[in-house]
Amino acid sequence: MDCSRVRTLVRRYCAGEENWVDSRTIYVGHKEPPPGAEAYILQRHPDNRIVSSKYTFWNFIPKNLFEQFRRIANFYFLIIFLVQLIIDTPTSPVTSGLPLFFVITVTAIKQGYEDWLRHKADNAMNQCPVHFIQHGKLVRKQSRKLRVGDIVMVKEDETFPCDLIFLSSSRGDGTCHVTTASLDGESSHKTHYAVQDTKGFHTEEDIDGLHATIECEQPQPDLYKFVGRINVYNDRNDPVVRPLGSENLLLRGATLKNTEKIFGVAIYTGMETKMALNYQSKSQKRSAVEKSMNVFLIVYLCILISKALINTVLKYVWQSEPFRDEPWYNQKTESERQRNLFLRAFTDFLAFMVLFNYIIPVSMYVTVEMQKFLGSYFITWDEEMFDEDTGEGPLVNTSDLNEELGQVEYIFTDKTGTLTENNMEFKECCIEGHVYVPHAICNGQVLPGASGIDMIDSSPGTSAREREELFFRALCLCHTIQVKDDDDVDGPRKSPDSGKSCTYISSSPDEVALVEGIQRLGFTYLRLKDNYMEILNRENDVERFELLEILSFDSVRRRMSVIVKSATGEIYLFCKGADSSIFPRVIEGKVDQIRARVERNAVEGLRTLCVAYKRLNPEEYEGICTLLQAAKVALQDREKKLAEAYEQIEKDLVLLGATAVEDRLQEKAADTIEALQKAGIKVWVLTGDKMETAAATCYACKLFRRNTQLLELTTKKIEEQSLHDVLFELSKTVLRHSGSLTRDNFSGLSADMQDYGLIIDGAALSLIMKPREDGSCGNYRELFLEICRNCSAVLCCRMAPLQKAQIVKLIKLSKEHPITLAIGDGANDVSMILEAHVGIGVIGKEGRQAARNSDYAVPKFKHLKKMLLVHGHFYYIRISELVQYFFYKNVCFIFPQFLYQFFCGFSQQTLYDTAYLTLYNISFTSLPILLYSLMEQHVSIDTLRRDPSLYRDIAKNALLRWRVFIYWTFLGVFDALVFFFGAYFMFENTTVTSNGQIFGNWTFGTLVFTVMVFTVTLKLALDTHYWTWINHFVIWGSLLFYIVFSLLWGGIIWPFLNYQRMYYVFIQMLSSGPAWLVIILLITVSLLPDVLKKVLCRQLWPSATERVQTKNQCLSVEQSTIFMLSQTSSSLSF
Repeated sequence: MDCSRVRTLVRRYCAGEENWVDSRTIYVGHKEPPPGAEAYILQRHPDNRIVSSKYTFWNFIPKNLFEQFRRIANFYFLIIFLVQLIIDTPTSPVTSGLPLFFVITVTAIKQGYEDWLRHKADNAMNQCPVHFIQHGKLVRKQSRKLRVGDIVMVKEDETFPCDLIFLSSSRGDGTCHVTTASLDGESSHKTHYAVQDTKGFHTEEDIDGLHATIECEQPQPDLYKFVGRINVYNDRNDPVVRPLGSENLLLRGATLKNTEKIFGVAIYTGMETKMALNYQSKSQKRSAVEKSMNVFLIVYLCILISKALINTVLKYVWQSEPFRDEPWYNQKTESERQRNLFLRAFTDFLAFMVLFNYIIPVSMYVTVEMQKFLGSYFITWDEEMFDEDTGEGPLVNTSDLNEELGQVEYIFTDKTGTLTENNMEFKECCIEGHVYVPHAICNGQVLPGASGIDMIDSSPGTSAREREELFFRALCLCHTIQVKDDDDVDGPRKSPDSGKSCTYISSSPDEVALVEGIQRLGFTYLRLKDNYMEILNRENDVERFELLEILSFDSVRRRMSVIVKSATGEIYLFCKGADSSIFPRVIEGKVDQIRARVERNAVEGLRTLCVAYKRLNPEEYEGICTLLQAAKVALQDREKKLAEAYEQIEKDLVLLGATAVEDRLQEKAADTIEALQKAGIKVWVLTGDKMETAAATCYACKLFRRNTQLLELTTKKIEEQSLHDVLFELSKTVLRHSGSLTRDNFSGLSADMQDYGLIIDGAALSLIMKPREDGSCGNYRELFLEICRNCSAVLCCRMAPLQKAQIVKLIKLSKEHPITLAIGDGANDVSMILEAHVGIGVIGKEGRQAARNSDYAVPKFKHLKKMLLVHGHFYYIRISELVQYFFYKNVCFIFPQFLYQFFCGFSQQTLYDTAYLTLYNISFTSLPILLYSLMEQHVSIDTLRRDPSLYRDIAKNALLRWRVFIYWTFLGVFDALVFFFGAYFMFENTTVTSNGQIFGNWTFGTLVFTVMVFTVTLKLALDTHYWTWINHFVIWGSLLFYIVFSLLWGGIIWPFLNYQRMYYVFIQMLSSGPAWLVIILLITVSLLPDVLKKVLCRQLWPSATERVQTKNQCLSVEQSTIFMLSQTSSSLSF
């Protein structure tokens, strides 16, 4: 026994350092290993409780408050509130405390309710009954009581309660079918395989007698990766070691299908299951609007500090004369005279900060969150974005980036399944230079009018007949397809055209298309039974091949292989994959003829695969088995070791032929790309396909046009010239016509400009991403980016998933910092979706990994047009107005308070009543802007769809630039000056009431406040283009609420509150005729500059959007006139 290993494990266990080890050992059924086999160390693992909730009953208040006060705005208002409590400030702590309390409470209630729902769901899941084996009997207990090592029985249509290693099933071949819809959204059945040495255990007693240990990696969140091995002890001999992979792992949340029951051993429970580890949210993305908002807040914070400093200095300048410092009616006490001057000045500074702190809009954050959350439903409710074929609609995984959809400058799209349908149709195959075209067949449906086999070339001679049949057998055997019989009939199907039929199921549509296509050429794949693959040849004889090994496909190798043994004992390795990964490994075959056919098919936009084989003698096969077994049972770097083993095995091949499959372009994909380019968005296609295939697709979808000059930056080009020369040559070409930047930075579709399209492959990109060795002119990246900026479209082919993300990051971090969007449908697109500012997943046939990891998901690529050009446009317009309006109305609110200090000796006297200070942002002005930000449509939906160029008007954060921000700020300052001095000049003649009463400071403040509330609300009404009854109700209802509240606050509620300073102030003010005149006059004067500015700009410098608005107004007036004239003429004729 290895004592050092025991000591290490004991030390780590006792110290609670179990996580230090990279693997864990699980004792199946909690049985100790046989004596002398290995040390039995009981390990601690969590129970099977799932906890998705964030809070408990005891920590909700402190934890929630801590999280909320981590936000700068909330923390700032907390400090202001504490200052008001500590020192003598001009306003009541209620004025800051109540809005803050409202914001904190609303957020806490929302988060608390969401967490309560999570608790409810957790309890339902944790109390679910589970069957497990104990002493050879079936026992039932709650799911939360499961432990690692328990043997569990799961029945058909039940959900796996934890992550299990599949031991055995009711099916004789030791397989089971599961669906993982709740994990990755894939509804198709997936096949999993039991451990070879345990798949014969079908009863509880058999399973209870199992003596085994499992070594596997510590919990990892990757759903599609698992590394482990099982040691099965038989009669105290050396254990049988079997590798465990993802095909042996049944994940929590998946559902058992088409299998009566299975037995499995729990290896990950509770919060260590892969499903629970995937609860963790993705890294937070922040929109450009949110960044602008934070910058504006900092500017306003600086303005606030400046105001407080100015008032503090001026106060002491004012009080420098004794009679002003200590007037006869306000003598200081001795202690006040002896206070430190700096302490007094600091206290006064804090008091002024409190007085002016309302310039920072605390309720803006809540309003923005509500606008984003409620606004996101407009996407999910959009019936035009619902796809009837799939029954899928758009999904919103995060609402934080709604407005970012209106700012996209670059779109990076995958090709297969995104631009194309991923609906494969077998077109032809080429064997030894002979081309075969079967019936046009797609998804099992033979197109009408097709019959027989159409041979383009003459049939091969007898000598090539063997190679031809070998090619057909290779395609029938080299795949991972499962066969689902439509009727339960034992025995093989004798003819593909007979009444009995079967359905092929695979995660790859290419594989199904190839097997269906070969079926039309006379070879039919029947099934996999007892590890034997059965095929039906042209003579209707069943051939059986023993499946020895599968060398799985991966995106790096871009090929897969199978090793099979024929009935005569011959061992074959069949390999299929991309031409770039097959040709370098071929030593025999008609390479030139097949290469020429592959290139021709690629130019026509067809997806091509090459097929090769080699015969193995028993000694070679034994060597391969040893090599693969060593790699498969490795716990460390298993993937790397397998890749190295595959490289050694898949070499010295004989080329058989190639296949061509067509992937049709998605409906309206070309129209969508054309509209996006007109909107000023650059579209890049990132694909793993061949250059010729991808280029053909780009022409078909109008990414490249007939007059587009294609520039190549490929490995072939770099082999002819150095990378330096190629880059500089391309740079000269594109800059010669564009004059180094007369080309429109957005699109390049200008009529008088030469359009350029760039094609780059993965190998060339790798060279570009490396720094230059001489370091003389910096890096190749800048030169590459300069070329890309002057190309209307870019195609990146032969891209690995990581390279897709590198391209997105390269553009995202370039000096212009453009907003990027990535869209794809497969797991290989996840990296670029996470890297881009906005990630969109297409709910396609390659599963839902992309949709799960994206910010938004759409059923088809065509829906991207409306999502960006309509929804994105509206989202940006609405939220930019919301942000600017919030700052504007708070400037209008606080600047009169600042001016008032010059007329009250800087005494920190408030201009407004406490109730008005508290309710201004919460009640009087909050609902109109919220409804505006949800419903505004400055132009119609049809107009935005018809004229994509309107998208350019809002590009580059146009409505939140400094120029616009300064305009809104100065407009607020102007309106504040009008409110204050207009009311001030009216108050010069203070006896304005009929009974000779004079107005006091509260009446003055109420008059300013009344004009302000009406002005900022009517300003929003002037900006509203899309009126509904809801807008009318909220805008006029808010004004009515202010009037009713002021009447009640000053007249009726007073006796109960013992609150005298506002008693009848509002009513008295409204009883004065001059006050009415001043209110109307000041509102008009305040709104006039903005109205004049709008009129002049529309007439002299109209934007594209304003021209469209004017045109639509003229059309509506013309239509109304025509209708009225027609009605008049009809009445006259009557």
